[in-house]
Amino acid sequence: MTKTFYRRVFLQTLGAFSVLLGAKPLLAGAPATSLRPVSRSEDFLRQIQPPAEALIERAKLGGSVGFCVASATTGEVLETHLAERGQPPASVAKAITAAYALDVLGPGYHFETRIIATGPLDAEGIVQGDLVLAGGGDPTLDTDKLAEMAAQLKADGVNGCSGAFKVWQGHLPYAEEIDAQQPPHVGYNPAVSGLNLNYNRVHFEWRKSGADYTVTMDARSETLRPAVRVARMRVEPRSAPIYTYSNASGRDNWTVAKGALGNGGARWLPVRKPALYAGEVFQSLAAAHGIKLSTPQLVEGKPEGSVLVTVQSPPLRIIVRDMLKWSTNLTAEVVGIAATQARGLPVSGSQDSAKAMNEWANTQFGLSTMQFVDHSGLGDQSRISASDMMSALHQLRQKTGIKALMKGFAMRDEKRKIIKDHPLSVQAKTGTLNFVSGLAGYVDLPDGSELVFAIFAANLDKRASLSVEERERPRGGVEWNRRAKALQQALIERWGIVYAA
Repeated sequence: MTKTFYRRVFLQTLGAFSVLLGAKPLLAGAPATSLRPVSRSEDFLRQIQPPAEALIERAKLGGSVGFCVASATTGEVLETHLAERGQPPASVAKAITAAYALDVLGPGYHFETRIIATGPLDAEGIVQGDLVLAGGGDPTLDTDKLAEMAAQLKADGVNGCSGAFKVWQGHLPYAEEIDAQQPPHVGYNPAVSGLNLNYNRVHFEWRKSGADYTVTMDARSETLRPAVRVARMRVEPRSAPIYTYSNASGRDNWTVAKGALGNGGARWLPVRKPALYAGEVFQSLAAAHGIKLSTPQLVEGKPEGSVLVTVQSPPLRIIVRDMLKWSTNLTAEVVGIAATQARGLPVSGSQDSAKAMNEWANTQFGLSTMQFVDHSGLGDQSRISASDMMSALHQLRQKTGIKALMKGFAMRDEKRKIIKDHPLSVQAKTGTLNFVSGLAGYVDLPDGSELVFAIFAANLDKRASLSVEERERPRGGVEWNRRAKALQQALIERWGIVYAA
């Protein structure tokens, strides 16, 4: 380790012990007798590290903190604290989901979205039958890809259809939302289906216009902003609640409190009717090419006919890499359910599929505490111990390239600024819910050795006291999360010193 790092850790450690032991400031007065010189060696740095229990106590998180750290080479467990206690993993669960999907579907798997014609194309470019936008579950499908499909359809000579324009989402089971305990308006809790667009989110933007507001709802991409009708917003003269949602007349009907809007702003809202949403956007994009389609209709049965256009997702390895980076809940649910279906198991939704994944993981890795209720970690009833998560990651490190798919965890100084030259390199998956924080992954030490670890913290009593309305930004939640992340870094830095070769 660098001298700079040791000096910083050395001073931090002395400061920490001053607080813990109630010591007087170092410059309070000269000693009465000479002090024996003390070695600044690596052994000394190891000896003065505060115990993990002291770091946990200082974090003042309440609830329960569990961790387990081991050698990534041998699997030897080096240090634990409440490592066998099942805790909510939050989005750390996505690491297991990624492994599950890669194992079952393979890293080169592609999702496909198709345009199907149920009849022949006549000389005027009119399909004699229905035209169907058929989803294949692609969690990465966006407005730009739909625009490519519309352009290809036109290039192939299609100008419309004599029948209806239909949308099919039956490739995967439909769910109105991932977790029913979330506030209705949070974009990370959308519907799940076999036809998904823009992570099943709609862009809501508002601008003050005199005493009123101009609002838009669109399916925007980098270059396109097609307006959306299936999701509607109405501004109402109130201060709370900020948002309300209702399902009426086949639409997502939203209201927003005028008193909360200020001068303007924007946010993504969840879509509850993803197939109709995608169909409406495709209808608009097709019209721009002169292709006339009727209002989309949801079809239940799997469509049969000629495939006119197909677009593929990126390979699964890229999809799960981005899922681990951006922690997209929709992606986790889709790839997990798709994997369970590929195993030939009956699936009615995320909960069934999660049970199948639990059994797979318990068999693959010899786990005993894994009980997930979904694939994303959004549901706070999921449980796994730090010991089991560490063990799974250790085995995955030996068998797959999952470490390379994980995002770098930035080490920060006391002012929360990133330390660019920090000697420890961490690749890990984070997980955050209100008063729940997790981190699990790998630490590369400067001496070439590697650690594998899992840290879970949860104050479930505090979380349980929140109303649904409070769950987006609860009082004290940001500060609790900051302390949890500071504890995670403190533990990692401790391990980097104590367990370096």
